[in-house]
Amino acid sequence: MEAKIWSFDKSWTLFLDRDGVINERIMEGYVRTKEEFIPLPGAIDSIAGLSEIFGLVFVVTNQQGIAKGLLTESNLQEIHRSLMESVEQMGGRLAQCYYAPGIAGPENQLRKPKPGMALLAQRQHKMVEFSRSVMVGDSDSDIVFGKNLGMKTVRIRTVEPIKVEADLTLESLAEFYKYVTP
Repeated sequence: MEAKIWSFDKSWTLFLDRDGVINERIMEGYVRTKEEFIPLPGAIDSIAGLSEIFGLVFVVTNQQGIAKGLLTESNLQEIHRSLMESVEQMGGRLAQCYYAPGIAGPENQLRKPKPGMALLAQRQHKMVEFSRSVMVGDSDSDIVFGKNLGMKTVRIRTVEPIKVEADLTLESLAEFYKYVTP
């Protein structure tokens, strides 16, 4: 499916997974400090550019390392504050970083693929319409999250096996930005 036919503008919302989309993913581990948060090539510039196209840009990230005691919410907030400042320095804006700190389980409504983070974003930002939203992620849970809410979905390639197809699959967030710009 051609992303260009989606006609993105300021009435659209962009949801971004974090690890593996914005920054290097630590396989079987967690980014615990802002020093361990290493942006992928072109990711910060791309977020800044995408924030000029989309009305709102959010990060939605599962962070069960908090519940496991591997990092604190304060550590995570420092990482996200630094990310938001980096995007602002490039002339862009991240509206908010949402995270699910709990352990994976059926009762955890915040953790992707459950809709909690998106529903929270919609409650806090009335312009969010899921039919005019895009989810960009690197895992099946990201794609299922987007599809279950009626969003367009973009997968960033990863080493993990793909069981759920996205509307569009690309190599990086930078490639997505190039793809949607005229």
